[in-house]
Order: sequence, then C-alpha cells, then structure tokens
Amino acid sequence: MSGQDSAKPIPFDTARLDALLDEAGIDVLVATSKHNVQYLLGGYTFFFFASMDAIGVSRYLPALVYQRGRPETAAYVGNSMESYERDNGRFWPPNLMLSTWTSFDSMDRVVEHIGKLGPGVHRVGIEASFLPADAEKVLRQGLSNCAIVDAMLPLERLRAVKTPAEIDMLRLASERVVASMSAVFKGCEPGKTKQQLAEELRVEEVKQGLIFDYCLLTAGTSLNRAPSAQRLAKGDILSLDSGGNYQGYIGDLCRMGIFGEPDAELKDLRDEIDAIQQAARRPIRHGARGGDVFAAAEELTRKSSHGNSLEFVAHGMGLISHEAPRLTDRGPVPYPAYDADLPLQKGMVLSIETTILHPRRGFIKLEDTVAVTDRGCEGFGDRGRGWNRCGAALSD
Repeated sequence: MSGQDSAKPIPFDTARLDALLDEAGIDVLVATSKHNVQYLLGGYTFFFFASMDAIGVSRYLPALVYQRGRPETAAYVGNSMESYERDNGRFWPPNLMLSTWTSFDSMDRVVEHIGKLGPGVHRVGIEASFLPADAEKVLRQGLSNCAIVDAMLPLERLRAVKTPAEIDMLRLASERVVASMSAVFKGCEPGKTKQQLAEELRVEEVKQGLIFDYCLLTAGTSLNRAPSAQRLAKGDILSLDSGGNYQGYIGDLCRMGIFGEPDAELKDLRDEIDAIQQAARRPIRHGARGGDVFAAAEELTRKSSHGNSLEFVAHGMGLISHEAPRLTDRGPVPYPAYDADLPLQKGMVLSIETTILHPRRGFIKLEDTVAVTDRGCEGFGDRGRGWNRCGAALSD
C-alpha cells in the first residue's frame, strides 16, 4: 500500500453518502463501475484504458473503497501506470494501491484493505452488475465473515442531484450536440448515405470537444435507425439522435430535418409531438411528484389518433443514460419506478422524448434534456426543435 497527503478535497457530499449507506445497512462500499469510480474520484478516469478495458488475460478493474463515516480510510485500487497520475495529484483517497493488472488482483487489494479497517465491518456493498465473476469470487472468499449486498441504489441516489459544475457540463454537452447536428443538417444533400451522415456527425462532435458515443438516424419512410448505405433523396425527412460525451456527462437529443418544406401533415405530426413534450415539462419543478411528468404526457397520448405508433418516455441523465430519477417501469429500458412517487429535486436532469412511428411518413421524434429548477425546468440545447431544412442552418 502506498499513501499520499490528502490535500485534494473530497469531490462529493460525504454526509449524503454516509446517510445513504446507513439507510442501506452498508459498512463499506466497493465501487467498481466506470461511472461511479469516476464520480467518486471527482471526474477522474485513467486515459490508458479510456477506449478498452481488456488487457492480457483479464481486464482493468479500478475500485474505490469507502468506509461509512470514515473518509480518511478510503482507498483507491488501480493500475501500476496510474502512479503517473498519483504524481500529478489526481487522487483524494489517502490510501493508494496502484499495482494491479487483472480484475482478481484488484479484488485481492480490496480484501487486503478492508481487512485493516477493524472489526466493525459486517456488510460490504458492491456493484453487482459491474463486478466480474472472478473478482467477486476473490471478494467473497476473502470476506467470508461479511454479508455482500448490492449498493446500486445508494450510488444512484448519490448521483441523482447534480452539482452546479455537473449541470454546466450537461448543458454544454447538450448545446454542442445540437450545434453538431446543425452543421450536419446544413451539409445534407441528396445522394449522401446514412453512414456518411453518421460519420459527419462524429467529426462535428469531436470538433466540439465531445467524445462521440453514437448516432441513431432515419431517412425517408424507413424506421431503421442504423447507419447504412441507404441514400438520401429529395423530399426525405431525417432524424438525428445522438449522444455526445463531455468529461463523462452525456448530451442526448434528437432533432428532425427535411429536404424542402414540410407539408401540412408533417407540420401537424411535429406539433403533436411538441405538445406532448411541452406538457411533460409543465409539472417539472423542485418538490413535484416525479410520476406527474408521465401523467401530464399521458393525458395527450391517450387522445392521440396514432395509438400504438406513439411512444413517450422520460428518464434521468448524467454520467449514464437512464439513471435516477427512475420514473416509470414501462419504458423501453426495463427497471423499477423507484422515484415515481418521490419529489423531484433541484439539480436533477431528465431526458424527455416523444416518437411517432408513422406507417406512411416515417420516424418522427423530439428528445430534449431539461434540468429541474426551483420554479420549473431549464432546457439544454433547446434549439432546432422544428423542421430543420437540409442545406440550411438549424432553426430556432
């Protein structure tokens, strides 16, 4: 074990984490997911494994160990090369174990550290979905006197309310995704392929300082959202749905484009989607019941003539897509609706999305990102929500 002077401030609310761990009956937390380790280390990720975590016969598995109520005993377990980052003063935990190359090595160091924390450790919280089987085996064998429980919920609750710095990063990520879409719509012309558009969007997002995560896109009347050799044609409608990542925080929005002018039916379809989006925003404010977002939208979706072709969903956004607050158990990504009956809190961030899968006109969608405020919500990247004319700059 190697130590360091803990001059670097702890980047999260330890009192909040302690309360959440106490509520869950967890004495020691072992975080191993990329997003939670990044959060607990104040935005740090090791550059060497940014694209691929496989190495040799195993994988890179960083771990942060946090004992409830005793941040001075916290430890970070990482790769040998992270000693470079230690020398750069990147870590706040007082105890650093930077000597691992495999997932089971990492868990050996975790067990070693927990063994030095004293006799009061009875329940250890892990991230069950983000702990390899070989590492979990080492942990359970080494801590056979402890109960091993899942700590997913306390960690989600910790991340649910964003700090002002996190809000700024989410706002910036969203604005830059929309700016990238503007450039792509402006350069659209008949004959280009969907693959070309996806690549152009990737380039634009990188120019904006984002890490490109994905692009889902449709053209014409097709509902297929994969990049492909399909060529754009005059009169086509287009959807661009992309995630761009800024320092770990995701901007995820969808905007529509068209070659030429939208006819009356297309205008009506977009207006119906926007009406649902705006209805969902209206109840959002600090203290409002989370499930009211869906209740407000469903009032309009029930009246829609499009029936089963219309989809609405709202979910939390942050370091991952579909994080807390979790407001529905009927969305496309399955999870319990933990937060439907709980109040929204200032600083929570939501993605709101409405889609019509029209059998004749194609795929039509708006996806917006909004932050909960004291009196309502703030939209991030709230431009280009109408029909954007291909070959022109994004509409307001």
